Amino acid sequence: MRRLLGTMLVILIGLVAAVAIGFYPTLSSAPAADDDEQQGFDREIVIKFSHVVAENTPKGLAAQDFARRVYQKTDQRVKVEVFPNAVLYNDTDEVDALMNGNIQMIAPAFSKISQYVPAWQAFDLPYAFLTDQAVQEAFDGEIGEILFKKLKSKNMIGLSYWSNGFKQMTSARGPLIHPADFKGQQFRIMPSDVLKAQFRLFGAKAVAIPFDEVYRGLESGFVDGGENAISNIDSKKFYQVQKYMTISNHGYLGYAVLMNKEYWDKLPDDLKGLISEALKETTEWANQNAVVMNARQLQEIYDRSMMQIHIQTPEERREWMRVWEPIYEEFEGVIGKDLIDRIRQLQKKYGG
Repeated sequence: MRRLLGTMLVILIGLVAAVAIGFYPTLSSAPAADDDEQQGFDREIVIKFSHVVAENTPKGLAAQDFARRVYQKTDQRVKVEVFPNAVLYNDTDEVDALMNGNIQMIAPAFSKISQYVPAWQAFDLPYAFLTDQAVQEAFDGEIGEILFKKLKSKNMIGLSYWSNGFKQMTSARGPLIHPADFKGQQFRIMPSDVLKAQFRLFGAKAVAIPFDEVYRGLESGFVDGGENAISNIDSKKFYQVQKYMTISNHGYLGYAVLMNKEYWDKLPDDLKGLISEALKETTEWANQNAVVMNARQLQEIYDRSMMQIHIQTPEERREWMRVWEPIYEEFEGVIGKDLIDRIRQLQKKYGG
């Protein structure tokens, strides 16, 4: 059975890579995950960029790539200092730090922003996006634009959207095939009422835990499982303390690249243009790399761990979707009918 699953994963990874290469016109090699390359920069203008994940994840690599491009394009006038792994601020504190001007730049998960702008829970809706193409259309289109506009009153400027990947379910207690399998378990979530409702409808409990404390929570048994992108499950070694994973693609983990509005407004226009140009190039590379990277890391988890991996069937997905359908109506007043209608249109376009 495990050999058969391994074959299925190889096929799945091949399809994902083919889609990524077909969807994005060019593939460049990944930047080295080495902070030493940032040393020696001139300090005329310094942008401190804080994030909470490892350097060898889609966001970690994107942040380093962005720093390098900015340094080159501005002829060393601007240095982006990257602080990974929550060394400056964890994901509970980073948005406050940005709004207060204690840090210039962050790239939080969407759920973290929803504490300040509840409409951002649109990205937490279950099965909101069914393909990577749907995600990219949401980022580049009116959904992404509408949500960025809502940040200005909070002293934040939205500059770009970075991809990580679709979220998968994991547990230490048993396989997660049907909604009933979740009953009685406790799952780690990012702070979001939508995510809390998601587990409630499956008969489970949900608790918000900062990302840098998730491994400890899983290891101690404080929580039985969680939902996360493959890259985070791999880089943080959650597979060491979780026995079961369902490839459900039920949610999407992405990041909003944000800058403190007061800081951005004071930058010279020529530097704003160069920084935006660098970010656009990084985003194009990072979003295609995330798709390929998650597929590769899924194979690595399979190879190095004894985790039992189940690939959700279409019928199982429909079963989950039926149970979660009331969430859309429940949160229409919070998220906004306009945003939900736009998500519904994407679902129809991409196979919902």
